[in-house]
Amino acid sequence: MTSEALVAPVPAAPPPEPVARIGPVTAARPYAWPYDGSVPAARTALVCIDWQVDFCGPGGYVDRMGYDIGLTRAGLGPTARLLAHARATGMLVVHTREGHAPDLSDLPANKRWRSRQIGAEIGSAGPTGRILVRGEPGWEIVPEVAPVAGEVLIDKPGKGAFYATQLDLVLRSNGITHLLLTGITTDVCVHTTMREANDRGYECLILADATGATDPSNHEAALHMVTMQGGVFGAVGSTDGVVDATTWSSP
Repeated sequence: MTSEALVAPVPAAPPPEPVARIGPVTAARPYAWPYDGSVPAARTALVCIDWQVDFCGPGGYVDRMGYDIGLTRAGLGPTARLLAHARATGMLVVHTREGHAPDLSDLPANKRWRSRQIGAEIGSAGPTGRILVRGEPGWEIVPEVAPVAGEVLIDKPGKGAFYATQLDLVLRSNGITHLLLTGITTDVCVHTTMREANDRGYECLILADATGATDPSNHEAALHMVTMQGGVFGAVGSTDGVVDATTWSSP
């Protein structure tokens, strides 16, 4: 037997996996998102804000305040579709939950007072447990858009997802430069997070059909505000726009 016969053949390298890019989302307003033409999915994060029972489930905080949870649930279907797309394309997926420590030590007095005035005091007992308290059933994310293993979960005490959290560190550590925003409510937690992200240099797209508010006029006003001054906080788009603007290519 010759020495050459003892050398195993080198297997051929497998072909590289295709990679996804997003953009331009031409139907976004007031400009085709992103501003830099397109972005690799690997540099994009889908941020799902506060899809919790307390905000869109029966007996939760919003329901207890007397608002129509059909309005806050309106974006669940599009968000679920976008979640599946994000998982397939390799985006970082981030979920957030608003809530307070069981001893309420991180609950500002004025926030508690305001919730008491409308009949849904934070920390009080309700059909889904203590309102907006970590670990209670109402604080959990609804099953339609629940996190899967490996996805980032950010717990926050305030409206914005950057306040008193590690979100900025997580995004920068993963090389994220662009954000897709879904969640509730459009005019409060989503808008606050978008403003915070814009100030930190992230290129943001808020999804009109994957967000919702307790009042339709507030939802529309919040979206309209984004479009002012050439896109003061980013742009407004849709789930279909993002899916249709995703392309695949060799790395």
